Formats: sequence, C-alpha cells, structure tokens
Amino acid sequence: MGVIARDRYLQKLIDRKENGMIKVITGIRRCGKSYLLFHLYYDYLLSIGVKKENIIAIALDEEENDKYREPKELSAYIRSKIVNNDEQYYVFIDEVQYAIKKEELKSDKPLPLYGVLNGLLRMQNVDVYVTGSNSKLLSKDVMTEFRGRGDEVRVYPLTFKEYYGYLGGDKLERFEEYAGFGGLPLTLSRKTAEDKVKYLSDLFKEVYFKDIEERYSIDLPEVLQLLTDDLCSTIGSLTNSSKIANALKSAKNVKVDSQTIATYLEYLEESFLFNQAKRYDVKGKKYFLYPSKYYCTDMGLRNARLNFRQQEETHAMENIIYNELLARGFSVDVGVVEIVSVGEDGKRHQKQCEIDFVINKGMRRYYIQSALALNTDDKEKTELRPFLETKDFFKKIIVTKSYMKPWFDDNGIYHVGLYDFLLNESILES
Repeated sequence: MGVIARDRYLQKLIDRKENGMIKVITGIRRCGKSYLLFHLYYDYLLSIGVKKENIIAIALDEEENDKYREPKELSAYIRSKIVNNDEQYYVFIDEVQYAIKKEELKSDKPLPLYGVLNGLLRMQNVDVYVTGSNSKLLSKDVMTEFRGRGDEVRVYPLTFKEYYGYLGGDKLERFEEYAGFGGLPLTLSRKTAEDKVKYLSDLFKEVYFKDIEERYSIDLPEVLQLLTDDLCSTIGSLTNSSKIANALKSAKNVKVDSQTIATYLEYLEESFLFNQAKRYDVKGKKYFLYPSKYYCTDMGLRNARLNFRQQEETHAMENIIYNELLARGFSVDVGVVEIVSVGEDGKRHQKQCEIDFVINKGMRRYYIQSALALNTDDKEKTELRPFLETKDFFKKIIVTKSYMKPWFDDNGIYHVGLYDFLLNESILES
C-alpha cells in the first residue's frame, strides 16, 4: 500500500506540538491511529530536523513489549532514553490502555499509568502522545486526571474523500465500494471481496469482542453479540435499552434486563464501535432522554457483521453522512420539530417531524436531511416540511444521491448532491 493521506489529523498533531499537554489520540482499533502517529507524524518530525533517537516509540499491544504494560517498567524504559536535558524528546505510546489492569479500575486510587504520564508532563523537554481504543479509560479520564492538560484528537475510519483520494477512478463505483466495505485503511490492502469480508468479520471476533470481553469481564457474551447485530440491523432507527431487551426476548427468546443492555451499549460506545445520536427539540431547545439513534462507526464492519444481507441504500447513506459530519468536527443530534395543525374535525393536532441531523460547531449550526431522491411531490414535501416548521434562519441543507450542482430553492433550502457533499468540505459554507 502507498501512503494514505490523513492530513486533517496530521495537522491537528502539528498544531498541538509541544503544547504542554498529553495528546490523546482515540478511535476504534484499526482506524489508523498508529499509522498516523508512528509513520505520518514520525516522518513529519524527522522532516523538521528531529533526531530519530529523540523519538521514543513503544506499542503496548505487541507481545514483545508486554513487560512495559507494567507502569513502572514503562516509566523506567522511557526515562532511560531521555539522556540529554538540553534536547527535546517526543514520547509515543500506542494502545496505552494495555497498561491499565482491570483490578485497578475497581480501586478508588489513581491509576498508576496516570502517575507515569503526569511525571513525563512535568519534564520540560518531553512531549507526550498516546493512542488508545477505549474512550472511558482515555478521553474522559485523561481530561479529569490531568486537570485540563489532556488534549484529545479523535480519529475516524477513512472518509469517502480520503478513500477516493487514495484510489481515484469513477466516483460512483468507488462510493459503492466504500458503502459496502467501509473505510478501515487495511481493508484497501485486501484485493478480493472475499478477503475484505473475512478481514472485517474477523475483526469483530478476534479484536473488538475480545477486547470488550477481557476489559469488562462480560458475563453474557452472546447477549453482547446479539445486541451488536441488532444495532447493525437497525442503524438510524429510534431505540433504547428496554426496546432492545424486548426485541431480543421476542425474536431470540433471550431473557435479559434493560440495565444489562444499557451497560453493554456503553461498552460498545466506549470501544468506538457505535455512536449515539440524541434527539433534540429544535423549538423547545432541549434534549429528550430517550429514545436515541445509533450509527456504526464503519459501514464495512456493519455489513460484514450482517453477512452483507441488509444493503438498504437509505440507511447506508444516512450513516455515511453522520460519520462524515463527526469526522469534520461537528456535534450531531437528531432534530425533532413539533408541528401543530388544525384537522378537519376543528381540533388541534400535534405531530413530531424529524430532521435527520442538527449539527453544531462553535457558533455555527446547520440542519441536514438525507434523502436518496426527491422524485415525487409527496416525498419532497415530507422531507422539506420539518425545515419550514423550524421558523428560524439557520442554514438548511438536503443531500440527495445525485450528481446535481448545488442550488437554492425558493424557500432558501440548499440542495446538494451526495458526492459533492462528501468530497467538498467547504460546501456547507457555500
């Protein structure tokens, strides 16, 4: 394989260089965190004159480094490489959660690993970078333990722009591949469809489930797998733990309480396999506690888990747009618009309509609808009505699976083709 450009993330690391914080690079396993740090950023440091011996890199998920999973051994190894107080050193620790023991999580004492990282932070000539695949142990805890000195960079699987930028060719053909096999970088190195499917399927069994079961001592591994299958099958549908527990009971005759499902949902989110989109009342400006929607972090993993049986274009497109928005740094919610109308009976009727995505970044907000096509008047009316009922002036965008040039309709709604939306990140600002 050649070099896959991850310019967005590389620039984030460059911008954070020597900022006095621990750079915490998080994301699902196999999404390219190690490649970003150990190759792209490593090469960048060399290009600006940093000496190789001043970059101290260690991968804790490799068996040959298992002794360094003991924090004291890890600290001693790193400090033995820092031999000149007048020179700047860069410390890379890959899959740092391997240095956290399960029993340590049950203790009220600070984790020994955090003591090691804090000690490195206090050294004026050391810049620290760690990667990890568990949000609870890293992004949340680091922000707490280091009192504002933890700086997270979330890495996602390849966006379609990154995927297409590497492969080139016909956009439609590449998109269909991308929608089927997803954006995990190593999928691109598999030459046949069979090899891609096997790689993706094995990841669930040999990596993701194994990680979760070992980390959390899962009592009901079969329930974890059934829950995963259910989420994969119902991407973009409203659900909650009680609904899923009832579905497993009726469809699989599996009796499990909603609290267990809620706990396992957290584990799947913490491992970055799924993301939860909460419902937001656009007019009332408040969140609903439940139900929510769940989207797969990678469509290839989702499809492989279902043996490529469910290939609904509508749901796939919605999931891909959702992931794209997260990769661009937006917070993403599901919009709910309350519509009041007077029926033929003369009575007032309330109805909730949905905006697929309400997205925010800083002071910016946009509303986005995802639709395969607006090929009938009824379909167009259904998709656009929630926009018109918001009664506000935030930009409203509808994305359809087409090659059409972007245009504004008479209501000021911006119509954009899917390929333009995915390949041109500035299109929201147009």
